[in-house]
Amino acid sequence: MNNSLPKAALPAGPVGTASSRVFDNLRKDLVGGRFVAGEKLAINALKERYQVGLSPLREALNKLAAYGLLIQENQRGFRVPKLSRDELDDIAQMRLEMEGMALERAIAHGDSHWEADLLAAAHRLKHADISLDKGEEWEHLHTQFHRTLVAPCGSVWLLRFIEQLHDQFDRYRRLGPKMPTIRQELDDQHHQLVELALLRDAKAARALLDDHIHKSYDVALKRYQEHV
Repeated sequence: MNNSLPKAALPAGPVGTASSRVFDNLRKDLVGGRFVAGEKLAINALKERYQVGLSPLREALNKLAAYGLLIQENQRGFRVPKLSRDELDDIAQMRLEMEGMALERAIAHGDSHWEADLLAAAHRLKHADISLDKGEEWEHLHTQFHRTLVAPCGSVWLLRFIEQLHDQFDRYRRLGPKMPTIRQELDDQHHQLVELALLRDAKAARALLDDHIHKSYDVALKRYQEHV
């Protein structure tokens, strides 16, 4: 790993939050592709980049390994997981099954507060800057939209699994440069998903979500194939 990596901006906070802050920032970097798949992480370089001591750094690394974004090697540190077509296919299939189920449950149980939150999340996403230098804004709001969409599904564990799948999926989807054209297609579907959710049309909403995931999968697969 390049020891001259720019330092990550960390929010101010007490020492006790150092591990969680590093976890959040390193997780974002892993999902966003700052580190190469299969790369071994150098502890000293990470300490410098994230401006943190060894103890909170190792705690964050252990959590990320348990989460699946790192591989812990016995007595040899931590490595970024490799990418594979079989894994991508598996992740996409699990997204179809779990998110579809969560969406149907959310539509059945969501109340007026959820409807308001969903409209607000969609509005923020639609107006996000999708230019190359502002891509992170869209990524953040995109994640928030999908979380809001399925939030009232009634299962904490289902939401946890979906979030983990999103992170793993995005490791593939974000391998290449930003694509404003496909983003516009996806944003159009986000708007349609909101309309169907408000109409409580679970069947049509799930079918559209399936197509939405398939479109994202096509992008992720293309980018993976460009890197093998």
